[in-house]
Amino acid sequence: MSTPQELLKLAVTVATEAAELIVERRRGTITVADTKSTATDIVTAVDRESEELIRARVLAARPDDSFLGEEGDDINGTSGVRWVVDPIDGTVNYLYDLPTYAVSIAVEQDGRTVAGVVVDAPKGEVFTATLGGGAFLDGKPIQVSDCTSLDRALVGTGFGYDPDRRVVQAEVVQQLIAKVRDIRRIGVGAIDLCYVGCGRLDAVYERGLNPWDYGAGALVAAEAGARIGGLHGAEVSPQMSIAATPAVFDALHDALAAADPLRA
Repeated sequence: MSTPQELLKLAVTVATEAAELIVERRRGTITVADTKSTATDIVTAVDRESEELIRARVLAARPDDSFLGEEGDDINGTSGVRWVVDPIDGTVNYLYDLPTYAVSIAVEQDGRTVAGVVVDAPKGEVFTATLGGGAFLDGKPIQVSDCTSLDRALVGTGFGYDPDRRVVQAEVVQQLIAKVRDIRRIGVGAIDLCYVGCGRLDAVYERGLNPWDYGAGALVAAEAGARIGGLHGAEVSPQMSIAATPAVFDALHDALAAADPLRA
């Protein structure tokens, strides 16, 4: 059985290659190839090209593994290892040439995330973590901020593609914004989580993130000292993901629960 460090080594190599690909492709013209859940939930040809590259590299090295990507068909392997991949997290940023988007790869072993990498492609920053092995930015250890009060917390969030859900999410922000230092909307769920890990954000929450959005970033944040979870004791899921410095988590959780973000 491969160690988390061995799995991470392959993940970093593949994610870095995919990041270089999408940056190179962005020098040309990017157009929308398709839409998914709504007309604003877009896919570019480069999303698909990046995922195909990652799938090919991973399965060439580990043909018995499973593979879950955002854009392609699932592959069910026999090894107990599954690769959970977002080939471009932040596709709308990518389309508009806003310079924050990422390649995210999480590696699960027997259902538990044991390794993860998030490459901020335009910046070239590489966030990594292994279960129990700590979190790193470009090879240097990282940790969450020392923020201890919600009213001093810089909080990240995101919005869904469904207009009705977005309206409710805006209502939640309206209730939360007077209780925190400020709110940021970067547009890349994996980067939000990594920014909690390295102290660039004190907390982040979002409803609607999928496993490929939070898999690697949540491990980075947790290994950097963040508390991770959903609402009312649930684990991180598409229903809700919260990551925060330990002293801020409960207050943020309670504010979100009071705002009733699960109405949409």
